[in-house]
Amino acid sequence: MKNIKTIIFDLGGVLMDLDKQKCIDAFEDLGFSDITEYLGEYEQKGMFMDLEDGTISATEFRDEVRKHIGEAITDQQIDEAFNRFLVGIPEQKLTLLRQLHKSYRLFMLSNTNPIMFESRIPELFRIQGLNIPDYFDKLYLSYQLGVTKPSPKIFEKIIADSGILPQETLFLDDSQKNIDAARKFGFQTYLVAPREDFSFIFDL
Repeated sequence: MKNIKTIIFDLGGVLMDLDKQKCIDAFEDLGFSDITEYLGEYEQKGMFMDLEDGTISATEFRDEVRKHIGEAITDQQIDEAFNRFLVGIPEQKLTLLRQLHKSYRLFMLSNTNPIMFESRIPELFRIQGLNIPDYFDKLYLSYQLGVTKPSPKIFEKIIADSGILPQETLFLDDSQKNIDAARKFGFQTYLVAPREDFSFIFDL
């Protein structure tokens, strides 16, 4: 990793531990019997993908979910089931972000959705008494950008908005497809293994 000035972190699977099965179990408990057709490890389908890329709102998403589980299910029940996907952020990774932020510009680039990002995710970042903006210079979130990784458009938008040079930027993600897409733009990359402590790649 040479001449790095900016680091872009994925969220789920890189900074935050995930458990897809807990989410599946929670939705099945609500009566969503075919939930596995929609939830993937790295990519969602149907209304879940539409929520991530900003095609539909959180309200529209919940209405679509109710078509599978019944009208009696509340917004809170749906949100809580969805948020079971999120396990937590190891505290040492938050400490690492604080250390890196002293020397580098830090961005987040995440395929995510407004339900998680406006509820559970901010809570998980507060375990050291700080908020998400304290760790990052800017957030690039799929549902706000209207596009998801690994589309080239999402990398084009970041480059145009931030003015970064890809060859001076390190991109960390847990999906090989996303890594491959970033490399085509000239980003330096690192593929993160499940629950990996990747702090060793930085000179601190």
